[in-house]
Amino acid sequence: MENTTISRAGPADLDALAILFDAYRSFYGQAPDLPLARQWLRERLRFGESVVMVAKRGNSVVGFTQLYPMFSSVRTAKAWILNDLYVDAAARRGGIARALLEAAAKFAREDGAMGISLETSQDNAAARALYRAAGWNEDATQWYSLSFSRQHH
Repeated sequence: MENTTISRAGPADLDALAILFDAYRSFYGQAPDLPLARQWLRERLRFGESVVMVAKRGNSVVGFTQLYPMFSSVRTAKAWILNDLYVDAAARRGGIARALLEAAAKFAREDGAMGISLETSQDNAAARALYRAAGWNEDATQWYSLSFSRQHH
């Protein structure tokens, strides 16, 4: 992982990060929409609704992970959801995803959180292997979801 740095994203990272975020969304079947990607990230960061860790090689953003806060009423504690993790195709297999996971865990620990959780599809073998290798526990918790259609204006 030569010359790669991980840091918390700031306003100066927004344009480069939006390009990667748009590629991430496209990877999951969304139509490319760079203005929407930039606006989404800008609002999350501006209002403190998410924390984004960026991986850079030189001045190039090559990966990111986005965390959203969550709260446990029973445990009266804060936790983080690792919602997004993406590494540019040309920079994969170099330890960047693992470094982003470690940076996210360090951030959450220092924030006083009780932990981090994430969800990935059962058929995503590469991601599941990465998470297990990084010390994450896979559990059989059953998540349920209720979806609402969303209209773009």
